[in-house]
Amino acid sequence: MPENTRLSGSIAQFDLDFVEREATPRLLMKLSIQLHLAVLSLSNIVSTLEIFGVKRARSTIHNWVHKADLQPTPGHKPNHVTVDETVIRLNDEQYWLYAAVDPETNELLHTQLEATTNSVLAQQFLAELREKHDVDKALFLIDGSLSLKDACSRQNLDLRVERHGDRNSVERVFREVKRRTYSFSNCFSNAKAETADEWLRRFAFAWNQLI
Repeated sequence: MPENTRLSGSIAQFDLDFVEREATPRLLMKLSIQLHLAVLSLSNIVSTLEIFGVKRARSTIHNWVHKADLQPTPGHKPNHVTVDETVIRLNDEQYWLYAAVDPETNELLHTQLEATTNSVLAQQFLAELREKHDVDKALFLIDGSLSLKDACSRQNLDLRVERHGDRNSVERVFREVKRRTYSFSNCFSNAKAETADEWLRRFAFAWNQLI
């Protein structure tokens, strides 16, 4: 997908019910949230708002994104689910990102950030995925990860080891996540793992709106 199409989603998807007394027009608040999730740093968004004659602090914009509580929409019933784990860096430390993708739509269904990887965490990830979506009859596609293979078996989920084909969807998502986290160096600088986990869920929401 060309990079210049990444902002093609509708900002009407953002729920601003949390707003009580805010002088900033809601359209600009929604635009700020979308720009932050798409590519711009908080500092760049401050500069963008100044073009419209609105001056807001970086912390204010961060609060908008945080309070919007953006997450992937639950209730999906996919025929296939691609699950994988990959390493991302946070403050020069290594973390594992678990992700589940519907290969037919490329939508992110669920993400989970952990400090390590093992079968217990993989089972927890799949349990949360099953709480959010109807995936019990789906075929799970994995790339040979022993922890995910064991977790699927323990939860009686149908699985198939596949390193190509439909797995391209989750690999594409992971490439985009790594590109975003790299370009968002100021977003992840000195951030806690919990903050990064929240940001990744918001990214999943934005990704699903923009694909």
